[in-house]
Amino acid sequence: QVQLVESGGGLVQAGGSLRLSCVASGVTFSNYAMGWFRQAPGEEREFVAAINWSGRSTYYADSVKGRFTTSRDNAKDTVYLQMNSLKPEDTAVYCCAAEWVGGSSRLVLKGNDYDYWGQGTQVTVSS
Repeated sequence: QVQLVESGGGLVQAGGSLRLSCVASGVTFSNYAMGWFRQAPGEEREFVAAINWSGRSTYYADSVKGRFTTSRDNAKDTVYLQMNSLKPEDTAVYCCAAEWVGGSSRLVLKGNDYDYWGQGTQVTVSS
């Protein structure tokens, strides 16, 4: 059974930093492309970042480019989202997602293309 568990969320002041982690179980992690999404109250789910199976390829939403960095450690079955220079508009529930890609180096950018999702972790940025 595939399980994704996020951690690292919390309350931070504007300009601060947080690092989110997402640990996968029940999968051969290196066979999966991973993504980060967020959803604020009353808003639709929004793509944040994607990383391919090796970690050599990443892609970011314009709203977070230059401030957020995603990385992964396949030995630890974990993907990370380092968030710097946080803004109040970054406040949301952040979820990781996994999609089986086998040996492909492709990125997965659309939420509907992901098969597995974590429950999410709350990030609140105060002004």
